[in-house]
Amino acid sequence: VQLQASGGGLVQAGGSLRLSCAVSGRTLSRYAVGWFRQAPGKEREFVSVISWSGGTTGYADSVKGRFTISRDNAKNTVYLQMNSMKPEDTAVYYCAASRSSFGGIRENNYDSWGQGTLVTVSS
Repeated sequence: VQLQASGGGLVQAGGSLRLSCAVSGRTLSRYAVGWFRQAPGKEREFVSVISWSGGTTGYADSVKGRFTISRDNAKNTVYLQMNSMKPEDTAVYYCAASRSSFGGIRENNYDSWGQGTLVTVSS
């Protein structure tokens, strides 16, 4: 399966962005999808995950209440709506697909990765 992340850009603190992860090659409904991010000089970290059915979601504490993950299996796309953004949200955001039903927070649970999209939040 191939993944293409898009939607990154420059936004002011308090603003919003929506990232998209387009999946091709296989049916999206067979995969859980997670979002991870890597800030400059830091290790990549888990952000959010959605189960293959869309019925279960998970979030890092740092984004809970501000970010919302969703999926449209008919469009083979997963979204990450980011609101009330903070400068510490600045990072390259990656989407990844897992053959498991949920995926979880660990990177090695994911089989395929997209190329990343840069998000910059100015103060």
